Amino acid sequence: MSRTALIAIGGNSLIRAGERGTIEEQLANAHATAKTLAAMVKSGWRIVITHGNGPQVGAALMRSERAAGEVYTHPLDVCVATTQSEIGYLLQRAMEFELRQIGLTTPVITVLTQVRVDPDDPAFANPTKPIGPFYTKKEADEKKRRLGWNIVEDSARGYRRVVPSPEPKEVFEQHIIGHLLDEGMIVIACGGGGIPVIEHEDHRVEGSEAVIDKDRASALLAAKLGVDLFAISTDARQVYLDFKKPTQRGLDRVTVDELQRYYDEGQFPPGSMGPKVESAIRFLRDGGKEVIITSFEFLTAAIEGSDGTHIVNA
Repeated sequence: MSRTALIAIGGNSLIRAGERGTIEEQLANAHATAKTLAAMVKSGWRIVITHGNGPQVGAALMRSERAAGEVYTHPLDVCVATTQSEIGYLLQRAMEFELRQIGLTTPVITVLTQVRVDPDDPAFANPTKPIGPFYTKKEADEKKRRLGWNIVEDSARGYRRVVPSPEPKEVFEQHIIGHLLDEGMIVIACGGGGIPVIEHEDHRVEGSEAVIDKDRASALLAAKLGVDLFAISTDARQVYLDFKKPTQRGLDRVTVDELQRYYDEGQFPPGSMGPKVESAIRFLRDGGKEVIITSFEFLTAAIEGSDGTHIVNA
């Protein structure tokens, strides 16, 4: 029987450092990503692909804001939906092409994905996730006054809007994604952590002005699908202890209990490796079998067991 994997692609897989993020650049990067994933399919894996959308959703918000005097604006949940379709389109095109280059005709489909969040989540009272462009203090004060945005100073580079990042509770399209996976299709889903929605008692669904952490949503979906492998692509080759210190060392293979201890010791900062390690722990605690964390350049070697960080239950 073929093995199943959920691959969570980092934002740097489509827009590399120093690039403007043009569609041509993103499509070229999508092809590079698709080559690796197509090779996985060739070797017998059935895969679900999730992805980030940080730069793209920021661009979507900027377009909406700057065109506000000419056309209707898009709220944040619609911007997430828009970028899910945009990125899914590029990845789907690239996957279909790269599969055919190696003699495969495996169907690829993008599923617009909604993720339920709790309206009482504490994150709504404490917005922390920066999105969109940088502003001067004058611009930021105007946005705060006119639009009611929450604004923070970001790393001395200017001021940015911050929005809530609530916990993902349920992936509405989970059963559809699982059915498509069982039918042998490659599924692109849960882009940008999913479209954050709130479900009311009368089953009415309402979009939420929030963003969901992509790795947390991916961990939830991976656990619910019961995949054999959850792979998190990041910009680091491995998970490191004492990162950027003289005593830095990479973790080749580690149990979830060991990783939990390192996490509790504060080894993984909240703004970088922390959410990925936390997501790996969640997946394994929810019955998952194995997690790989590595950079996309080393994903093939990591899946073969010779690179990256492998996290297991025991």
